[in-house]
Amino acid sequence: MQQMTGLDASFVYFEAPNAPMHVASLSIYDPSTAPGGAVTFKGILDNIDRRLHLSRVFRQKMVQVPMGLDHPYWVEDSGFDLEFHVRHVALPKPGDWRQLCIQVARLHARAVDLNRPLWEVYVIEGLDNVDGVPPGSYALLQKTHHAAVDGVSGMEIMSALNDLELDAPPPVDDGTWRPEPDPDPWSLLARAGMNNLRRPVHFARVLGRTVPTLGRAQQRLRRNELKPPPLGVPRTRFNGNISAHRVVDACFLPLAEMRAIKSAVPGATINDAVLAVVGGALRRYLMAKGELPDAPLVSMAPISVRSEGQMKAAGNQVTAMIVLLGTDIADPLERLAAVRQSTHEQKEFSSAIGAAALAEYSEFLPGGLAALAARTAGRFEMANRTIPMMNTVVTNIPGPQVPLYSGGAHLVRIMGLGPITDGMGIIHPIVSYCGQLVISFTACREMMPDPAFYASCIQESFDELALATR
Repeated sequence: MQQMTGLDASFVYFEAPNAPMHVASLSIYDPSTAPGGAVTFKGILDNIDRRLHLSRVFRQKMVQVPMGLDHPYWVEDSGFDLEFHVRHVALPKPGDWRQLCIQVARLHARAVDLNRPLWEVYVIEGLDNVDGVPPGSYALLQKTHHAAVDGVSGMEIMSALNDLELDAPPPVDDGTWRPEPDPDPWSLLARAGMNNLRRPVHFARVLGRTVPTLGRAQQRLRRNELKPPPLGVPRTRFNGNISAHRVVDACFLPLAEMRAIKSAVPGATINDAVLAVVGGALRRYLMAKGELPDAPLVSMAPISVRSEGQMKAAGNQVTAMIVLLGTDIADPLERLAAVRQSTHEQKEFSSAIGAAALAEYSEFLPGGLAALAARTAGRFEMANRTIPMMNTVVTNIPGPQVPLYSGGAHLVRIMGLGPITDGMGIIHPIVSYCGQLVISFTACREMMPDPAFYASCIQESFDELALATR
């Protein structure tokens, strides 16, 4: 039994019926490369079953402390049932991309069961009319609660379900996994009492580590050596209370061309180029609606703080920076330069204030009160009344650049999906695979009734930036 960190637990506290807090990936496979040229649902089940030992996420469930008096615990699930977690659906004919996106959006909108291990996989058959995908392909939609993974550890789970070789042998299970009985509520309350007695001492230690760093950062701010994040975030259609319904879509772009784009501005990164493309897409979309603010839109960009020894650890180990997206700039090259300047300033600011160390304060988040506050804020639609903290999230997770296989089926495409919340109704998960960079988005259906149009805005923004940097 292992206790959740405060950061992991926060994703449980802030979950709401209209805002389930899971991340997901959609992987599309060509079964013609598998033995016999076909893959069965039973074969997929067997393949996953042989790999359960590769990640603790698969068989650990969450046990909450009574009354939310302490952070929840992870327990090895004695009642684990693989067939509960892996489900099977099919698209009606013709099985095109729009149908797939609609089905995936509906499945993504459903919360995972918090009383079981926090993941689900949907096998989606019938992809017969998707451009760039062989007819007869199938997809795996893998959903995992954000309390269990961040972007980096989520990619590790994807790696656990795939092989680097077409005919790779199944991984060897060392047989060390053992189920655990659920802890007694009274023992959890006793642990909570001891933890809460120790918490003031822990708080003093964290305070002692962070106050000097913040003091030095304050001095640099006074000398104008640092630029803090923007305080005035413009309100858009994406910054109110969200519905329980979702839309998803993606653009599949050449990674080599994105590398060429970022080289046009000294010091720019691929992430800067992605942010500039997203900024251009939001500009186009909001201009078409007559809703483009004069001030630039703002994105939160998560930053992994994993050390080399933590790369395979589950859970969340991230901090964040706030970046201007240059939506107020018409010229795409000038927008990229502005984004690069903003990311440079905010990385320096995050480093100066010790953002990674500040994440430790999440350990002192009172779970019961945090969950109550989130429910109260949603009930009174506070997101419609308060100044937004950000307009969107853009999270970039580098993926493998070599072909992957699952049970012999070739992985041909992958895209990411993310959670949205009241006050932030669109998120852009970015992944790369085998020379493709995929800019996908998840949004509230009521805020974005036309996802295909926004996908075209992303493509046009990329094309415009590519042309300007050639």
